[in-house]
Amino acid sequence: MNRSMKAAATAVVLAAALPTFAADAYPNKPVTMIVPSAPAGSTDIVARLIGEQLAKDLGQPVVIENRPGASGNIGTEAVARAKPDGYTLLMQYSGYHVGNPALFPQARWKPRDFAPVALVMRAPHVVAVSGKIPAQNLKELIAFGKKDNRGLFYASSGNGSIQHIAGVMFGKQARVPVTHVPYKGAGPVVSDLIGGQVDMFVTTPPSVIGQVKAGKIKALAYTGPARHPSMPDVPTAAEAGLASYQVESWFAVFAPAGTPPDVINKLSASIKRIAGSADYRRKIEEQGGFAAYMDPAALDKFVLQELASWAKVIKDGNITAE
Repeated sequence: MNRSMKAAATAVVLAAALPTFAADAYPNKPVTMIVPSAPAGSTDIVARLIGEQLAKDLGQPVVIENRPGASGNIGTEAVARAKPDGYTLLMQYSGYHVGNPALFPQARWKPRDFAPVALVMRAPHVVAVSGKIPAQNLKELIAFGKKDNRGLFYASSGNGSIQHIAGVMFGKQARVPVTHVPYKGAGPVVSDLIGGQVDMFVTTPPSVIGQVKAGKIKALAYTGPARHPSMPDVPTAAEAGLASYQVESWFAVFAPAGTPPDVINKLSASIKRIAGSADYRRKIEEQGGFAAYMDPAALDKFVLQELASWAKVIKDGNITAE
């Protein structure tokens, strides 16, 4: 073999070895996990829980960076445009990831701009009603709304929010007239729910659990597949007689599309270990959710199903973000 052929052969060997070397070296600097919402919310909390343990596994800091605004679109777009090298990740909330594409068709990102890494949390909602409503269970609430065609006035934290969508779904599946009353956040909703200005609020447990325990609000059903440890006496919607009614928020880690598969798999394997730990499970349950895990392939399939489901509900319900 002459000198030029040897050089070419050496170059081929080195080129073939580079991807493995790069994957083995990952990470060799801090990783940034962007949260497209404000600090102290559910997305931020789960990002910090995952990030703390992920940093220990990777041997590099995981920096949580909040980029709220534009209903999650600012932070989400930032990750979509980031270099696909595993050093910029997204902790995403389901309402943004599968709701926004239908609510904001002109947004400068699409779900295909991301590579799924792992699902980390599922959060059921609770059907909470004013203590002034003469209903002690879901069937009585539906009957109350149907009587004399009165209907139910349900609150949300804003147009296009998951609470808005959940109310539309409830009215359709329970076959009861519903009227949407949007608010700017959950705090004012709870005050008016206590006062009886609105009838119903479908939201995550932490928003109402204190007032439920104080007897000022009634929790009639969970919208997930199982009861929750924070309210073990509250039945699921299926147990309460509305079998088809399920609404869950979920939270997952994504990377920019084109991130090397070896990097994705390394991150996902670490997150699987974290999500399966007793400490993480306990802390997530304290937030009203359930620890969960899906690998990249399963999460990819799940997202496609959710996109189709949410798009249909938003279109059929004529839901807008305005």
